[in-house]
Amino acid sequence: MLSRLRSPNLVPMLAVALVIAALYYPLMLLANVPVAQRALDSGAALPCGSALECATQLRSPVLPSPQQLWTGFANLLFPLGSPNAIPRNAAVTALETLVGLALAAVVGFFFAIGIVASRAFERSLLPWIVASQTVPIIAIAPMLVVLLGQYGVQGWIPKAIIAAYIAFFPIAIGVAKGLRSPDPLSLDLMKTYNASSWQTYLKLRFPASLPYLFTAFKVAMTAALIGAIVAEISTISFQGIGKMLAENSRASDVVATWVIMIASAVLGILLVALVGWLEKVVTPWKR
Repeated sequence: MLSRLRSPNLVPMLAVALVIAALYYPLMLLANVPVAQRALDSGAALPCGSALECATQLRSPVLPSPQQLWTGFANLLFPLGSPNAIPRNAAVTALETLVGLALAAVVGFFFAIGIVASRAFERSLLPWIVASQTVPIIAIAPMLVVLLGQYGVQGWIPKAIIAAYIAFFPIAIGVAKGLRSPDPLSLDLMKTYNASSWQTYLKLRFPASLPYLFTAFKVAMTAALIGAIVAEISTISFQGIGKMLAENSRASDVVATWVIMIASAVLGILLVALVGWLEKVVTPWKR
């Protein structure tokens, strides 16, 4: 246990968490005291006597107090199987993200191989791939959902496809960079062994691309998560973190909105950590 706490990755993360915890309360007061003072000056009936005291009890605070966050988490975490609970909705968003990442990996590998194998392919399609990533996802998501709905594709699958649309670009670029990473001497050696193009890819280029691949996966995982949440917000959704954000935002429940945002950040950390664990399993020589 002590060795885990002394891990070079965990110690800096805990240090940053402690700094954030130490700064949060004074920042919360700095943000909420002016709002509380204006409410008192306007004659609002607040269960407190001073702006400093009211800063931790505002119904719509700029920054929720630690007690409000704790209560918000308690209300949204349990019961676990509730349709309005964070765990159930986070599981749906995680499924959409993982499926989207898998689809993005398939498409990204295809484009990466084409980019490396053919200069004509790269010159003709790469600009269009870049252009596709500049289209606002909040605009294209409803149209894509309507289009897929005409073919009977509904539920969480359209959100996964939208997540894949966002995530495939970093995978394609990262894998292409990795496939081009072997030095010329290694490529010449494969030619002296009379290796075919596919043998060169399987025995040299693909293994050399693994470090780039997992770096791209970490970037793509966060992109896929954002894509899934935005797709849930901008379309009709009955489950997911995005659905919870949209509902509580419309209800002006600031505390619940902050709690859900923190939960989505934790979900992102866990998904990226999953990619890091897979990287350790697949590339043990990097330890």
